[in-house]
Amino acid sequence: MASYRKLKSGWKVTISTRDENGKLQQTSKQGFATKKDAQAYAYKHDYKAAKAGIVAFSAYYWNWFNTYKANKVRPNTASVYNNAGLLLERYFKNKPMKDITRTDYQKFLNELGQNHTRAVISSYTSKYMACVKSALADEIISKDFTLQTEKTWKDKEEVEYLELDELKQLIEYVESKLDGRYLSYYVIYVAIYTGMRLGEITALEWSDIDFDAKTISITKTYNSRTHQIGPTKTPSSVRTIKVNDKVLDALLQLKQRNTRKYIFSTNKKIMSSAAASAAVHRVLAAVGINKNFHFHCLRHSHVAYLLANDVDLYAISKRLGHKDMTITAKTYAYLLEDKREKEENKIVDVLNDL
Repeated sequence: MASYRKLKSGWKVTISTRDENGKLQQTSKQGFATKKDAQAYAYKHDYKAAKAGIVAFSAYYWNWFNTYKANKVRPNTASVYNNAGLLLERYFKNKPMKDITRTDYQKFLNELGQNHTRAVISSYTSKYMACVKSALADEIISKDFTLQTEKTWKDKEEVEYLELDELKQLIEYVESKLDGRYLSYYVIYVAIYTGMRLGEITALEWSDIDFDAKTISITKTYNSRTHQIGPTKTPSSVRTIKVNDKVLDALLQLKQRNTRKYIFSTNKKIMSSAAASAAVHRVLAAVGINKNFHFHCLRHSHVAYLLANDVDLYAISKRLGHKDMTITAKTYAYLLEDKREKEENKIVDVLNDL
C-alpha cells in the first residue's frame, strides 16, 4: 500500500509491503511534481513486484484504486472503495494475488455474504472484478479467479423507524430543548420533519433556507470523515423541498444566536455524524424509547409517517432525493407491504358496498 505526502521539495511516496513472513518492507521516493506522478511511480513499483509474484491482492487493489479511480469518484463512493479494500486486507492478508484460486475467492464471498445485504455485496464485487481484470491486463495473473463464482448475501433487514406515539414523544421532548443553545436538538428536529440525510442537514447554509417560499434547497453534503463539503450522494439528491412552519420557526430561533455560514456549526467545526448519533441515543433514552436506533432511522421514521398518511410514493421519492420510485420501493418494501395489506382491506370494503 502506498501513502503520499506533500513536501516543500514535491510529493513523497512511501510504499509498504509485507514479505511472505509478514515482515514490513518500506521504500520511499520524493521530489515528484504532482501527486499523480507519485501514484504512477507506486503503480510501476507494484507492477514489477507483482510480476515477481510477491504483491498481495489488497496491495494491488489499493494502487489500482489510487491510479484509476481516486481522482474520478465522489467522496462517498471513495468510502465504498475504501471499505472494500479493508475487507480484502482482513481476509487475504498478505497472500500473493497470483496464488488466489476461485475456491479462495468463493470462500471470501461466502464469508462476506454473512454480514452484508445484496446491494452491498453487488457494489463490492463489481470493484473486485474490475480490479482483477486490470491485473489480467497487466499480465500479473494469468486467470480470472472471479469467474463463475457465486455471490451470497443476507436478507435485507427491515428498516427501523418510530411508531406514531414514539415519534410524538420524541418531537415533544426535542421541542422543549429548542432554546438556541444546543445544535443537536435542531439537527434532530430538521431530520424528523424533512427526511434529509445527516450530511445534507449539516451542510446547510442560511442561504439554503427560503423563509418566504417555505423551502430548503439541498445542493451539497458534509462528509464527517474527510471534514469536507462536497456534492450530494447522487445528482438526483439535489432538490428543493417544502417544509412546515414548525421547522422554519425553529430555524429562525436558531438564527438569532448563530449567524455563521453553516447553520449547524460552532466556532471550531461542523457537527460530526458521531455527535449527531450520540444525541439521538440520549434523546431516545430520555423519553424511554429502547431501540437500537441510529440517526438515519429518523429518515425512515419520516417516510413511515408519510406512508401511513397516504402520501403518494412518487412525492416521497422526490422528497428523499431518490433517482426513481424503484429505489424508494426497494428500501421501504416492508413498510409498503403493511400499506398494501391495509389497502387490500379497503378494497374489500369498497367492493362490499357495491
